[in-house]
Amino acid sequence: MGGVPELHPTYPVQTERLRLRPLTAADTDALLAYRSRADVCRYVPFEPMDKDVIAQRLATHWATTALTDEGQSLTLGIELAETGELVGDVILFFHSLTHLGGEIGYVVNPSFEGNGYATEAARAMLRLGFDDLGLHRIIGRIDERNEPSAKVLRRLGLRQEARLVHNELFKGEWSTELDFAMLAEEWRAQQ
Repeated sequence: MGGVPELHPTYPVQTERLRLRPLTAADTDALLAYRSRADVCRYVPFEPMDKDVIAQRLATHWATTALTDEGQSLTLGIELAETGELVGDVILFFHSLTHLGGEIGYVVNPSFEGNGYATEAARAMLRLGFDDLGLHRIIGRIDERNEPSAKVLRRLGLRQEARLVHNELFKGEWSTELDFAMLAEEWRAQQ
């Protein structure tokens, strides 16, 4: 295999009901509507955000629009195609060039939960990771108490591979982590 695989999506990335696109400063209020909430942040690796934190993320981590090397991540806004509303965001990490490994994650505004948007957006990120970037394996790691997220990963076809009991001191308490994964050949078999 020659060179580093790269991902340069054409935006917006269209799904049946959604458009995935880079986040901009115009999304600040919509991001604040869910990323500032303690209940939304309960089982994810960030604290509730204010406008300053969101502005800093928009200027740094969330400004990435392509994956060109390991250690990078691509965060895209989840926008309803019908209305243009931002309902959440989804992320694809490029963890390892040697092992062609990645990871997905997602956050949805509770006002829009229960519509399958996280599943639809995460499926699009799996497609980008496997079909476009050429990853071999993509994982999803969640807190065991986050059952809605576990349901999303299972709907996507990821298999639970591990249950790591009290493996991490997370936000002041021991957390049990569930690890899910999918291989490129499993992704292809699903399509």
